[in-house]
Parts: sequence; C-alpha cells; structure tokens
Amino acid sequence: MKKILLVEDDKHLQFLIREELIDDGYDVAVASNGKEALSMLFDEKEQEPDLIIMDIRMPKMDGLDAMGYILKSKLDKPVVIHSAYSSYKDHPMAMAADAYVLKSHNFTNLKAAISELLHERQASEMGTARQAANY
Repeated sequence: MKKILLVEDDKHLQFLIREELIDDGYDVAVASNGKEALSMLFDEKEQEPDLIIMDIRMPKMDGLDAMGYILKSKLDKPVVIHSAYSSYKDHPMAMAADAYVLKSHNFTNLKAAISELLHERQASEMGTARQAANY
C-alpha cells in the first residue's frame, strides 16, 4: 500500500482528502504545517511516504519553505503542490514540485496527479531493477 503525506492546515480539507485517498487504497498521514511535515519526514520511526501533497499557505511554516528543506535534504519523493492560489505556480520552489494542482471541490485532478506520479515512479524503479539484473 502506497503511503501519502498530506500537508494541509484546513481540518475540513484534511478530512475530505484523507477519506478520498483512503477509499482509493492509500495509507495517509496528515501534517498541519510545513514544520510538522518535516518532523514526520525526518523521523526515523516514521515510514517514508511514497508521495507528498503540500499546501502553500499554512501557519508556522508554509509549503514553499518546507519544499526548500525537502530539496536540500535530497529526499527523492514526488511532491504535489495543492493550492488555492494559481499565483504561486511560477515561484521557483513551486516549480520544483512534480505537479501543481489548484484546489477544487472535486478531487479528480489531485487524484489524477497522484496516480500519474506514483505510476511513473513505479515504472522508473522497475526499469532500474531490470537494468541492474542485466549486469
């Protein structure tokens, strides 16, 4: 089962997105801000997520600052920026994300981005494993 870290400060959205993703067969961990997310990501007791969904505007540490720490750490996990603001799309940290999805009452675009990124990652890992087996 693929694990997703959802970083979202709005409790209602946390609940709705988490339930949608659980219904789709994902294991979902939730953080309410960037600081909490980084604590979870770098806690050796926590299972690493396969993908991170990151809001931008949050208290304590916003999603763009958290992205900076993730990039510096060289954590190789796909990140989906999930924001209500299209104006951040051209921000260098947002551009470093694997996908940028605008928030909507319908989670179709978010779920499509998640599925695509996880399938790309899986295909890439399988290709690498095949190459290693050929040596």
